[in-house]
Amino acid sequence: MRFGIYCEIQTPPGKSHYEAIWEVMRQIEHADDAGFDVYSVIDHHFFQKFSISANPLAMFAAAAQRTKRIRFRTALHTLPLENPMRLAGMIAETDILTNGRLECGLGRGHAWLFGSSAMPLEESRPRYNEAVEILELAFTKDKFSYNGQYYKVQDVSVVPQPLQKPHPKFYTGGTSDITYQTAGEKGWGIFVPPLLPWKVLEPPLNIYKKACADHGHQPDIVYIRPVYMDEDEKNIRREVEQAVHNFLAFNASPVYSLQDERKKAELVAKGYGFYASGALESLTKLTYEQIVEQEIGFIGTPEKVIRQVEGLQKKGGIGELAIVSNFGGLDYWKSIKTQHLFAKYIIPAFRGTTKDAAAD
Repeated sequence: MRFGIYCEIQTPPGKSHYEAIWEVMRQIEHADDAGFDVYSVIDHHFFQKFSISANPLAMFAAAAQRTKRIRFRTALHTLPLENPMRLAGMIAETDILTNGRLECGLGRGHAWLFGSSAMPLEESRPRYNEAVEILELAFTKDKFSYNGQYYKVQDVSVVPQPLQKPHPKFYTGGTSDITYQTAGEKGWGIFVPPLLPWKVLEPPLNIYKKACADHGHQPDIVYIRPVYMDEDEKNIRREVEQAVHNFLAFNASPVYSLQDERKKAELVAKGYGFYASGALESLTKLTYEQIVEQEIGFIGTPEKVIRQVEGLQKKGGIGELAIVSNFGGLDYWKSIKTQHLFAKYIIPAFRGTTKDAAAD
């Protein structure tokens, strides 16, 4: 099992964007020293509490110059809002600048992004499908043409070409069954949403695992959980409770831009029914005890978290546990503490190594 870190760059009101971005950069450096395998960052615009991660490729290119071995993954590029011919070149250049340490998540995007991006919601699925086809052509052909509904190009050569051949590894993620089916058919890795309990995730993951088996692929599930640890149980709730509630509230905050009944009907009709279901809003009503009990967060002593990771392994198909160490306005030192303790206790328990975690 790989161990990664996933970050949305949640930014509470009043916090400097400069400070938030540079805290993440320092956390990436610490994660590299501590022995984490990959750092994933969301691609997201417009909603500060949820994310200010407007250009993950730029962050990765900068972070690569300050790190030695950790890999980088966008989670996920919102393909319907990108020009795929241009995005292919940007991915390739970032792969070069990271010396082949880049991985790419490809997604349809959150429903709330489309209005602010001046893109009709009904175009999200067909634009996504065409963009995937174009990226695959761009990375495997010296020159290609494409005649789709939205993209029509003739004799295009994408330069530069990526260092990794034929391209960085692809991942996807989302809430619709078709996403899990397609990922399994293509042999892509898949992200699961970081705030849904296992009982909700198990049915779509079974779709993914079956599709992988049917098409001769090994499943590669990236399981994302916010994590907070301390060696003394008495410190944990006092240090993390508010940030855990903020994490769920900040994730749900953009959905309130989609609340009128006309918009909800449109979401259901155009394949974004999850955003009209009330699922995100319901998470904000959970108590701290429910969040911990349902393992929406892995929160506890190192011994407890080891048991939780052991239980996760038994579910099968989990290629990576990606922890969220920076969430809900958590103090910088607390994020570093969790990374340090996770690297000190959890990673060695599953790798049989004794490498000490780096100090901040």
